[in-house]
Amino acid sequence: MQNGERAATMRDVARQAGVGLATVSRVINGKPGVAPELVRRVTETARALGYRHDLTASSLRRADRRTATIALVLEDVANPFSSVLHRAVEDAAREEGILVLAGSSDEHPDRERELIDAFTLRRVEGLIVLPTGGTDEQLAAVRGHGTPIVCADRLVEIDRVDTVTVDNRDGTWSAVRRLRAFGHRRIAFLGDSDSIWTARQRYAGFADAHAEAGEQLDERLVRRGLRSEEAARAATIGLLTGGEPPSAVFAAQNLLTMGARRALQDLGAQEEVALIGFDDFPVADLLTPGVSVVAQDPASVGRTAARLLLARIRGGDDHLPSRHVVVPTRYVPRGSGEIRPRI
Repeated sequence: MQNGERAATMRDVARQAGVGLATVSRVINGKPGVAPELVRRVTETARALGYRHDLTASSLRRADRRTATIALVLEDVANPFSSVLHRAVEDAAREEGILVLAGSSDEHPDRERELIDAFTLRRVEGLIVLPTGGTDEQLAAVRGHGTPIVCADRLVEIDRVDTVTVDNRDGTWSAVRRLRAFGHRRIAFLGDSDSIWTARQRYAGFADAHAEAGEQLDERLVRRGLRSEEAARAATIGLLTGGEPPSAVFAAQNLLTMGARRALQDLGAQEEVALIGFDDFPVADLLTPGVSVVAQDPASVGRTAARLLLARIRGGDDHLPSRHVVVPTRYVPRGSGEIRPRI
């Protein structure tokens, strides 16, 4: 908004969107009963006009006009990584008397945009986002309006937006080197969508290990773009029942690791084919053999992201340029990654 211009009002949004004032009010306040198309139209119009809802009447609004809320946009709140990260952020925020709102993007940029719009319209004091990679322009605009943002798990390059990631590439490289040290040469790779920064980093680490050994990566053993446990299970069965099957599998995401393990058990090969997964998951240590993993520390990622965000909210760090903090991984040997190839 330029000097001398008045702030957009609900009436401006209603007039521009071609809807009634009551409809705008219901959308802005998150009340049910509005058709999805109208929700989208009102939200997009509010964003275009730079409308910011004032929650003066809300019980969350304090005398100093702070809302005492931050928001967390996760990939999926049901994913073990996301749930642990969520709890760490919540614990850190509670110490400051701040409430955490959260939602799942399901890796869809449109859903991520909707959540960012919904949270900023409610004037949260800051955002922690696990970005899909398709909303950088929106995040930059929100940051430009003064809302502090920290991106977790995936790297972004936006002015004064901090990022917290783990060492995805090195963690994968180290795990594949371990498999090679046990004698494995035909190592399969199961990866998530190429649009995800972490998936690209982990594939790069897989390729690095082959390049270091002076070997060309066999793309016939690579399956990328897997989006579910069942997809990983089917891909693993296909690899192991085809010609020249792999002697080891590296699964670059916890749901994919679970799918690969189910496939091995379906085929009775869990003690014959080595398996290493990236990111731990519940009961991984209770299976026989236990599943070896490159373990992340989502609690540390969450705490670090919350610390960076809260510092920006207080104002002391808000002038600083973007910061990138890398949290190390650790290898957890449980047996599946230590299986030697049959010669």
